[in-house]
Amino acid sequence: MTKPTPRRVLVHPGFHKTGTSSLQGFLVQHRDPLAGYFYGFGRDKAPELDLAATQYCQRPFRWRLWAFQRVLRKTLAACPADRDIVISMESLSGLMPGHRIFGGSEARDYAKTAIPMGKAIVQEIRAIFGSQTEIIFLYTTREKSDWLRSVHGHLLRSIRFTDDLETFRDRFETMPDLNAQADQIALALPDVRVERAALEDYTLARTGPARAVLDLMGVPKTVRKSLAPTPRANVGQPGDLRDSFLRLNRDISNKAELRTRKESLLAAHAKGLIDV
Repeated sequence: MTKPTPRRVLVHPGFHKTGTSSLQGFLVQHRDPLAGYFYGFGRDKAPELDLAATQYCQRPFRWRLWAFQRVLRKTLAACPADRDIVISMESLSGLMPGHRIFGGSEARDYAKTAIPMGKAIVQEIRAIFGSQTEIIFLYTTREKSDWLRSVHGHLLRSIRFTDDLETFRDRFETMPDLNAQADQIALALPDVRVERAALEDYTLARTGPARAVLDLMGVPKTVRKSLAPTPRANVGQPGDLRDSFLRLNRDISNKAELRTRKESLLAAHAKGLIDV
């Protein structure tokens, strides 16, 4: 009697601003043709899991980790029992640096939350699917200087962030780069396979950073050739638009007004109505 092949679960927890939106967009767009190779989901299919992870990262109390674990257990139990699984969700690693956590301090690295959540994820996968399940953690990375610039632009756009790029970079100068942080997380998860994929290595790939997932899940090249490329997602804004966001953040304290002004700027820029 042939022994069944253990199922494979690939967890892609980010990091933020490393091509994750493009990767996830590709997997969503091609969900049907890839269904024969794995069942994939992110926050689009599991918003409760994304929320529980975010709430834990904002306030990393043990009871919030338990709450996250309960939601994860429910989510995994609802997955198909006979297919490999891909989970892609940046909240599974932590908050983007620059965001505020409980007590008013600033998120400065991922390990504090990524390691406890990683251990919880491994525990629940093995509990649901068995100890022989192959678990792979994939961390997408990016060169530090370029990554910090992208993070800074995202913060300017999404929250009332008032640091210019030079100040922001100086404050995070001593923070380990993403490869070092992935190494730190890998040391805490010795029983699973941890892979890294640098965004710079996938610039010319027709499937973009999603190629890292397709490689690890064994999707044949003949199938990949039939999958149309997807546009880059969540692309940063040009410098002049970032400068406009910075001025608005410094001048406007009302959250509703600030959000409205930013949305107007983005809409005008998207339509080509402003020259930046």
